[in-house]
Amino acid sequence: MTEVKKLFVKTYGCQMNVYDSERMAEALGAKGYVTTDVVEEADMVLLNTCHIREKASEKLYSDLGRLRGLKAAKPGLKVGVAGCVAQAEGAEILRRSPVVDLVVGPQAYHRLPAMVEAGGRMVDTDFPVEDKFGQLPERKSLRGPTAFLTVQEGCDKFCAFCVVPYTRGSEVSRPVARLLDEARGLVAQGVREITLLGQNVNAYHGEGPGGVWGLARLLRELATIDGLARLRYTTSHPNDMEDDLIAAHGDLPQLMPYLHLPVQSGSDRILKSMNRKHTAEQYLRLIDRIRAARPDILLSSDFIVGFPGETDADHQATLDLIRAVGFGAAFSFKYSARPGTPAAEKAPVAADIADARLQELQTLITAQQRAAQDAMVGREVQVLYEKPGRRDGQMVGKSDHQHAVHVLHPEGQVGQLMRVRITGSVTNSLAGELLSTTL
Repeated sequence: MTEVKKLFVKTYGCQMNVYDSERMAEALGAKGYVTTDVVEEADMVLLNTCHIREKASEKLYSDLGRLRGLKAAKPGLKVGVAGCVAQAEGAEILRRSPVVDLVVGPQAYHRLPAMVEAGGRMVDTDFPVEDKFGQLPERKSLRGPTAFLTVQEGCDKFCAFCVVPYTRGSEVSRPVARLLDEARGLVAQGVREITLLGQNVNAYHGEGPGGVWGLARLLRELATIDGLARLRYTTSHPNDMEDDLIAAHGDLPQLMPYLHLPVQSGSDRILKSMNRKHTAEQYLRLIDRIRAARPDILLSSDFIVGFPGETDADHQATLDLIRAVGFGAAFSFKYSARPGTPAAEKAPVAADIADARLQELQTLITAQQRAAQDAMVGREVQVLYEKPGRRDGQMVGKSDHQHAVHVLHPEGQVGQLMRVRITGSVTNSLAGELLSTTL
């Protein structure tokens, strides 16, 4: 009988890392590990890192420092570092932090169980030839009605600020048949909403019946799976929003009216410096086409403030674009250099100027987000219950437009898809009253 050991996983960053953490936990489950939420109980601690945000390495080493005492008390404890910081820093992590036993990159984590079994301190940051997904066990650790499904990894865009091409590699798309099998398996386990993931998901080009499939064709096939009520995808690049994908937003009831489409800046000069290969005007015309296909779609985006060389005029151009689009949500950050990227060699904008610009931009975005929420009051939406609320008899779920909605429904169950009328709007969520069950 396999000895039961406990695994604690901390996930930093994006949804892709959430998916990867689940898959690593499943792979280690075959070696007798069960997950725990209590780090002190763990026989192995796995930190799945992200290199996108500011001070990613410092946050990792801070967490590793806090593990010193636990490892001293439990000499058999294994500590692993995975993800993009692992890929970027490799053996340097072992050198700097004696508590670490294993370092594994995002393209090699299917080999993690073998590394654990082999013992010793080791690093694997190769980009292997074999399909890592084909080496992983069937997914079994689901905990709710929604799930992520990675369909594509890597990026060939080489934006000047981004480390993804260096830590995740070039664009690779998973075969259609394997994705359909995994999606059907998820639905069989009770999943009703699947979000397709990729560093550049709308560049998906997987091998399928009859040749290469794009994301639109994959979405249309997934929509035929009985019991799969909702589809979403993230994160997209404007240059890969092709006509068939835009049309799918109008054609597929299962494809939710929410799209995250990062623009990063509204200044053509800064966009060129970022190597984004689109202009602000091209982005705006793309938004027009998307809204023509799906008029009620809610749009979100990413913005980098204080990119090297950004002037007040460039910043105002970004604010003008935000006003022109009217976003329902956005993620905005002050530029921070990522070592090894072209932009890291350029002089940064003064911190106080970047801080002021970020505050101005976030104030505008917050107002747009609140206006989008307030406009939902009185409308009927579908809400997929994801968990009980804080109040007795309350359920919490996501609307079609990705808003968090609280509904009084004492008999409600996680996984139910309900028709709800929105009755109120508060910061970051909506209140609704139950109308009826939907199919």
